[in-house]
Amino acid sequence: MEKLYSIQEVSRILGITKDTLRYYDRIGIVSPSRKDNRYRRYSKDDLIDLMNIQIMQYADFSLDEIRGTLSIRKMENIDPVYYEEVSAFLDAKNAETRKKIAHLEKVSQLLNIAAETLRNFNIESDQRLTKIVREIYKDIRGDEPENFKEGCDDHQG
Repeated sequence: MEKLYSIQEVSRILGITKDTLRYYDRIGIVSPSRKDNRYRRYSKDDLIDLMNIQIMQYADFSLDEIRGTLSIRKMENIDPVYYEEVSAFLDAKNAETRKKIAHLEKVSQLLNIAAETLRNFNIESDQRLTKIVREIYKDIRGDEPENFKEGCDDHQG
């Protein structure tokens, strides 16, 4: 007989609050079995689903996206087209994540250059800082304001 876990055990094992576990049950993301006393009993598969949920949340998946992704395991006779749709969604999510990583790398570079500029201020380091600020601003806004283009080239500190 498979071991079943109480909500308290799952909360302790996975570090998920009991309220969150109840919410997941209420919205149908993870639906543990119930005994005659109506207490939730979680299987090993439920624990695996909960671990996957934690990973997907860490990867910025919404609860609706998580629900859609987890529902594949519970479906029978899945149309191959559906697999393709889910694969395309995951590819898009990965591209979005890579874009965020590239942005955060630029922000990290900005912070490093800003700190170095302040430690050892000179025109060259100030110009490097201005260049990276422009790049990040373009990423955020799509272009530079006209007065930024004109005024920053003459920036001398």
